[in-house]
Amino acid sequence: MALILLLLLISFLLGSIPNAYLLAKIFYGIDIRYCGSGNPGATNVWRTVGKIPGTLTFLFDVLKGFMPVFISKKIFTEPSLTIPMLAGFCAVAGHIWTPFLKFKGGKGVATGYGVFLGLAPLSAIFSLIVFSVVLLITKYVALGSITASISLPIFLYFFNEPVITKYVSIILAIIVVWRHKSNIKKILNKTED
Repeated sequence: MALILLLLLISFLLGSIPNAYLLAKIFYGIDIRYCGSGNPGATNVWRTVGKIPGTLTFLFDVLKGFMPVFISKKIFTEPSLTIPMLAGFCAVAGHIWTPFLKFKGGKGVATGYGVFLGLAPLSAIFSLIVFSVVLLITKYVALGSITASISLPIFLYFFNEPVITKYVSIILAIIVVWRHKSNIKKILNKTED
């Protein structure tokens, strides 16, 4: 039990590392929370600072979700994936509510993608395809993120993944939609970038 609690704590702290904030602050001297959309995430870094730092932020955020799952799967080999899923959830929670930025972090999309890339790669890849198609058609990153998050539980069900991954993916989809509520309003008002 102590090992599980330690793993969950480490997963939360790893997820809490504010990559967007750190990259923008260290290399460009700006506080990303006061630029662009104000969200400390990959999309805002991409738009505000540039494609390379935006891409790096995305990759680091994906790794924050992937690594706790990967490590916990090596330690706990149970087929239900309960502990790796919980570790991944803690990483996403850390990203969204990071204590390093007064509990105001990113929206959890990239880190959540990393979690499911480690748990159910085929479903994650199909979800990424949904994101890409929606982004290509609408040009809205937020809409692509929302649609991909909602489609993920469907793919998990279709590929018969463990039950806990389905339930947690639904919870995360709800959180992602909630975190994008301001974007949804902008899309409806046709003021979204």
